[in-house]
Order: sequence, then structure tokens, then C-alpha cells
Amino acid sequence: MGAVPSTPRHTSTTAETAEYLIGTFVGEKSFPLASDFWQKLLELPLTLRWSSYRVQQACELFAQNNHHTRHLAKILIHLSWCLQEAVRTSGAPSVVYLKAINAVYFSSVFLKYIVENSQSDNIEELCLSLLENEPVPKDFMTDQRIENLLMHNVLTFLGSIDVSPTTSLLHQELLNFMLVVMSTQLLSGPTPGPKDVNPFLDAAMSQESLLVSSVVRRLLLNYIMRPRLPSSTAASYSIFSEENQPGVLQRVGSAAANFVLLPFNYLVNSNSEGSRNQLADCSLHVLLVLIHYHKCVVSDESVTDRSDDSASTDPVSKVNTYFTVNPYSKALENARDIEFDRADIEGNAQNGPVVRLPFASLFDTLGMCLADETAVLLLYSLVQGNSDFLEYVLVRTDLDTLLMPILETLYSASRRTSNQIYMLLIILLILSQDSSFNASIHKMILPGVPWYKEHLLHQTSLGSLMVIILIRTVQYNLSKLRDVYLHTTCLATLANMAPHVHRLSAYASQRLVSLFYMLSRKYNKLVELRDDKLQTKAISTGDGLVEDMSAELQIYTDFLRIVLEILNAILTYALPRNPEVVYAIMHRQEVFQPFKSHPRFAELLENIYNVLDFFNSRMDAQRMDGEWSVEKVLLFIINNCRSWRGEGMKLHFSYEQESHPEEFFIPYVWQLVLSRCGFSFNADAITLFPVGMHANKEIYYDEMNTNQNGELNEQRVQFDP
Repeated sequence: MGAVPSTPRHTSTTAETAEYLIGTFVGEKSFPLASDFWQKLLELPLTLRWSSYRVQQACELFAQNNHHTRHLAKILIHLSWCLQEAVRTSGAPSVVYLKAINAVYFSSVFLKYIVENSQSDNIEELCLSLLENEPVPKDFMTDQRIENLLMHNVLTFLGSIDVSPTTSLLHQELLNFMLVVMSTQLLSGPTPGPKDVNPFLDAAMSQESLLVSSVVRRLLLNYIMRPRLPSSTAASYSIFSEENQPGVLQRVGSAAANFVLLPFNYLVNSNSEGSRNQLADCSLHVLLVLIHYHKCVVSDESVTDRSDDSASTDPVSKVNTYFTVNPYSKALENARDIEFDRADIEGNAQNGPVVRLPFASLFDTLGMCLADETAVLLLYSLVQGNSDFLEYVLVRTDLDTLLMPILETLYSASRRTSNQIYMLLIILLILSQDSSFNASIHKMILPGVPWYKEHLLHQTSLGSLMVIILIRTVQYNLSKLRDVYLHTTCLATLANMAPHVHRLSAYASQRLVSLFYMLSRKYNKLVELRDDKLQTKAISTGDGLVEDMSAELQIYTDFLRIVLEILNAILTYALPRNPEVVYAIMHRQEVFQPFKSHPRFAELLENIYNVLDFFNSRMDAQRMDGEWSVEKVLLFIINNCRSWRGEGMKLHFSYEQESHPEEFFIPYVWQLVLSRCGFSFNADAITLFPVGMHANKEIYYDEMNTNQNGELNEQRVQFDP
């Protein structure tokens, strides 16, 4: 048999039987679907131990022979039949579970190897069909596509069978298997195109809406309920891997670890994060891949060529590309709170089946897990796409459940990925579009914020903390990332909050005025650099640089104007409720002076100076015994705020997702999956995003910038040693 065990004449032990059957499976001889070989293979107790080198050779031999044995297609069919029987038994433990687990192990190992070592853009090595002369059982429909049969049964089991101690292992391995079959996306380019080949994902997208809804519901319930594998069951299945075999095997902690062939629970994460839940995390990974998949298709339209009036009007083929509707994304968008079942039935019934979820439990789970990027992406997907969940979040009285972990993550931005920071800021921007949210966060008082080290925050409102963290994020971006989109998002959120600010703390008010000063310093530096370059314009290489500086200067002019509009909105709509803001402006009024004559700022600064003149003149008119102390000035402002009257315009920013979000989200989701689920993949085969040289290292993100359309684009991916 070459690389795999030789065939014994008489098999006297379980190990010899397993050696023989596995060697036969990967060998040259083809066994028909109805052969009893498959039952013997799938009913093995599978305690055989192999080195990773032998497993690698077995995979190579299998890939070499699969084109004429079609054993991959056949074991996928047997897996489908096992799952059909498992569904019929309604979760009752039986030998069918052992067979299904073994079938999914075999399928995962060898299918993954073929995918990541494919030499064809069409992944022809999968051979997802039987040969024409292949004998098949009478009840087998030869015209059905194997990937459709498989995905229907995998999704049916996941969506209809509850997770229990007897079914949890099969659930876990089917989720791992889903990641394997969907990994064909890693072979696609960064922009989805009509030539991308993802047979299993396409099959998943073609399922009926009722099944799709049940799968989305089950995946989210797994994430919410976080069921654990029974320790006795999990312990009986070993993980095998080796660091020098990243294409097939998953690394484990001990270099001296034994290696087994099957069961091949090789996707289980080997890191020591005790708080992680395998089933919950894997469910979320599968859900994120499903909801962000977009299939690009081509349509031909015949149009009349009228470029030459004298010529005959012959039809010309015009090729258009478009993206098909993603049913999993739609199901998530249509998810409804289980508590309002009756009200929905009476009034706002949705087209098709509705995913019923306990929003309260989902809200609490997200609040606990937002330190993880995948949870952030799920929260973004919900608040951006599901209006019911967004409304539910906005009416919660404990908004700190979500906001505190978000703000703490932004506080530690230097230790986070750029993508995570962007997602969190967009979530805050979406929430800030609601006036009730902006009002509520200022009513919630925090006794303390222990993780904020720069200043003691005692009895600070949640709204004040949010202002402080957003300004701190801008400051961090100025010194580190220098990303325009990040600035824009932070300032837009602050602008949405401004008309509703209530009793902003002294520290937050000071930081707000300091924000204008920080941006003005950057603006002034750019002016100086531009003027210097203009003086040396004779240098031929200087023209482009001057244009770049002028463009950047325009951006910072816009930023300064937004900050002035934020201050104007507070002074116009909320001045009596924010004496600390007035004090901060009065205390640092010199920072505004250089911009009084600037044409973009004149009107806004006129409003600010009207406020300054109002309070300055009254202070000058009031006789004081001794010096003006901070307390006396603040008391004076509070007393005179009642006399202030002002009117102005209302500023509002809203978030709109780009027309082609898949260009960002598909690579982003897979980078998260590869870095979290222990799913290793041959780096040389990945074309979805740029990778480094070592595939057995964990992926993380370094920098991210925006393109000309403002879309979020990853800049590069590195591997963490």
C-alpha cells in the first residue's frame, strides 16, 4: 500500500483491523456505496495511534487515488445517511452516532487536505460525483448533487437536534466540519468574483428558508447557552498534531504528545483560555462565515449596438455581475425577541419563518464576551442589520452591560486590532443616532471606573465616560494610526451626543476643549509644511506632495469644524445643564483665538465668543472680594446659565454600510476564524488575504486603512510568534 500500512492476511486485533480498513480506504481499490466495507470502517472503535508523518502520507495517497476511487464522495454520502438516521432517532444514543462521528472525522481530515493542497482553481480534486458506471443502491438518486445532499443533512441535524450530553460531540464535530467545507473561500481572491468555487457554501445557501432559520437559531442558542462537552466524552478523543505539519495537523502543547489518526478532533483549540467554550465559539464562527458569504454571479443581457447608425442593429452580449441574496443574513436580520411572539403574530408578521430568540439572554451574553472580536462582529451584525434587536438594546436600562466592555476595550486600543476598534466605534455611532440613548447614558452614574488610570473618575456619568474614551481614541489615533476614518467616526458620535449632553463632568469638558487644541496643533503643522513646500515649488517632485498636504489639511479643517459644531450644539441646546463645559471654554478661550478669522470657522466661533462675552462681561460687572477661585467661577456660571438664551442648528451623523461590504467582511471573518478556532490551514494556499511564511502561527491584524470610498480595508495580516 506504499505510505500506509500493508494489508494483513488475518486481522487478529482491533489495531490491525483499523490499519487494514484505513489503508484500504486511502488505497487504489474502489469500493461501491453498498459494500459492507463502509460499515466496517465506520464502526471501528478507532483507538489506533499514528504519527503525524504517517497521517500526512495517508492524505497524500488518498488525494492521489480519489479521482478514480471517489471515496471522498462516497464517505460524504455515508455521512449524509448516518445523519438522516440520527435525525430519525431524535437524538437517542445509538451506534449511528459512532458511525456519524467517524464519518465526519474521516471526511474532515481528507477533504481539508485536498482543499488546501488543490492544484486547480475549480478544486477538481474533490471529485464530488460518482463515476457513471458506479453501482448504487436502488433508492439513491444518481442525479442529485452530493454537496447538496450533504449540506442538507448536516444543517438539518444542527438545526433540529438539541444539544445534549449524548449529541454534543457530534454537534461539535459537525461545526468543525462546516468550517472545513467552507474553507474553499480561502482559495478565492480578496474580492468575490464569478469564478470563485465554493460548492458546499453554495449548497448551504440553496436550502429552504425554514431550515436556514432553524440553523441560525440553533447557532445563536449554542452561543447564548454555551453548552459544554461532557468531560468523560471529550477525554476519550485525543487531539493529534505536530508543529512542523501545519497543512494537516493542529499543534498541541506537548511536543512529546502521542498522535492518533481518528477520531480526528483536530480543530479543538489547544490554548489555555479556560473561559472559552468550544461549542459556543465554533457555532459563532460558522454563523459569521454563513451570514457574510456573498456569491457573485454573471448575467448576460442582449443590447443593441448603436455605435454606428449605418450598421445593422445586431444584438451584443452585455455581461453584468451581481450578488445573490444571502438567506442566513436575512434570517439574522429578521430575528425577533421570543418575549414578543404574540405581538408580532397579531401585527407585524414577517415574510417567511422568523427566528425567535431570547434577546435578554443574547444581550447579556454579548456583554460578557465583548473582549473577543468575534462577539464584537456579531453585535455589529445585529445592531446594523436587525432593527428589532437595535431597538431592544436602546430601551434597556442597563446599557452599561454593553457599553462598559466596549469603552474598556477602546481604552486599551494599543493592545487591540484596528478592525476591532473600528467595529466598536461603528457600534457606538449606530447607537448614538438615537436621542433616547444619548439621554439615557447621562443619567446613569458610575461609582468608579477602576480600569481608567489617567484620572480618578468618581461618580461619573456613563455619557461623560463615553466622551472621555472617544476623545482618548482620537488622541491615540493622532499619535499611532493616523486614520481619517477613525477620526470621522469618533467625532460623528460625539456630534450626535452633543445636543443631549447633561451635566458633563469637569474632566470630560476639559478633554473636549483639549480635543480642539490637539487637532489645531496638527492643523497648524500641516499649514507650515505646506507653506514651506510652496516656497520650494520649483523642485519637480514637490507638486504631488503639496497636493497631498492640501488634501490632508482639508480633512483636518473639517475635523476642527466638527469639534466647533459639537461645542456649539452643547452651548445651544444644553448650556444650562453643562456649566463645566462653559467653564472649560472660558478657561482655555485662547485656543480659539487664532481661528476667529478663518472663513470655515467664523460663524461657529462667533457663537462661542457670544457665550464668552456674555459670561465675561457679567463677571467684569460683578464685584468680588478677593480673587476668582475655580469654585466661585463655576458657581457664577451656574447662576447665570439660567439667563442664557441661544438658538442654533442641529447636527446629526448616521452610519451607512458600504455597497460592497463583503470585500472587508469575508477576509475579516476568516482571519478571526483562523486565529481563534485552532483551524490550521496551509498558508501557501490562501489567496483571500495576504499571509506570512509560517502557517502554524496565530493570525492577527496589524494596520488597517480606508480606501477612497471610506470602506474598511485590511492592510496586511501578520502571524503572531
